[in-house]
Amino acid sequence: MSRDNNFLGFNDFIWFNGVVEDRQDPQKLGRVKVRTLGIHTQDKTVLPTADLPWSQCILPVTSAGISGLGQSPSFLVEGSWVFGYFRDGTDCQEPMILGSLPGKPSELSSPSKGFYDPNGIYPRYKDEVDVNRLAVNGSQPHLSLELRKLSRVTGIPTADFDLVSLQDHEATEIAASDGDTWSQPTIPYNATYPYNHVYESESGHIKEYDDTKGSERIYEAHRTGTSYEISPDGTQTDIIKGDHYNIVYGKRQALIEGKSDLTIGGRHKIYINKDGALDNHYDIQIGPNANINIQVDKGNLNLVVKDGTFNTNVNGDYNMKVNGNYNLDVRGNLSETVSGTKTSNVTKAVNHRGQTFTVTANRIDLN
Repeated sequence: MSRDNNFLGFNDFIWFNGVVEDRQDPQKLGRVKVRTLGIHTQDKTVLPTADLPWSQCILPVTSAGISGLGQSPSFLVEGSWVFGYFRDGTDCQEPMILGSLPGKPSELSSPSKGFYDPNGIYPRYKDEVDVNRLAVNGSQPHLSLELRKLSRVTGIPTADFDLVSLQDHEATEIAASDGDTWSQPTIPYNATYPYNHVYESESGHIKEYDDTKGSERIYEAHRTGTSYEISPDGTQTDIIKGDHYNIVYGKRQALIEGKSDLTIGGRHKIYINKDGALDNHYDIQIGPNANINIQVDKGNLNLVVKDGTFNTNVNGDYNMKVNGNYNLDVRGNLSETVSGTKTSNVTKAVNHRGQTFTVTANRIDLN
């Protein structure tokens, strides 16, 4: 059987190591320009970065490489060391990149020279391994981790309902609901190399999948600090550094088996049944042996029924204490039905005004 020696791998298969010097691919295919050891000179006056050939990056099988599916473009930066081969053999004009090579840089960039980042950005550190600091957990802490520790929120107050005494009634007190505080959980980071798998973008977006035994967690963060973290015990902490919008086009249901505290620094509004459909009620049910406590420290408590009836059904006693005036304005009729005895104690005058005054009883005593 005859063989075509021009087929890749049968003739002059040449490998290379090199440094990425440009990734601004005009075709936006994820290509980069690489200066290769042993083939290209370091002297940029002889071979400028602009004259280097474009290198094609071979993607992993987790990226389809078609129609934008998978991860794109490739994540190489100027200064990255790469390994690959030339598809065109000894012509060395069609480089293919198989992967990147992390190391331990002994110096920072020299932009005027070849084999360095022309922008002078990478490497960020010298005499330090290229593995992410969050994965290493060594003597050099990651800035984002230090900021998270410094910005941890503690001592958040909850509602504190005062004890209220209702004198001259059998139920003499409204029980207090003692307020307390809660704090953001401590940062659970406790990674051990090589079990924390870290992805960090250039601007500082971070993903961590930490498989450290006993400290397994997931962390994902925007560069501003907006993030979520799942701790080893399954606790999830969400932090929103800006505004938070939650839009649901279907149902939303939530189950909280434990306690729930909500502390709001600004106003709070709830709008139910915005479209005016039938039977979209706002129902609140409190189980046995618990109270509803509403306290306004300074201000008014307003209940307004614009079109309907205000109904109250109390199976026990109805106690009310007013330290100021009690004003009742009834534009229709006022009816009272008392099955037992009605007692009124007035320390000053009693004034009744009307066109007629009718009293009907089997017996009337005037003292």
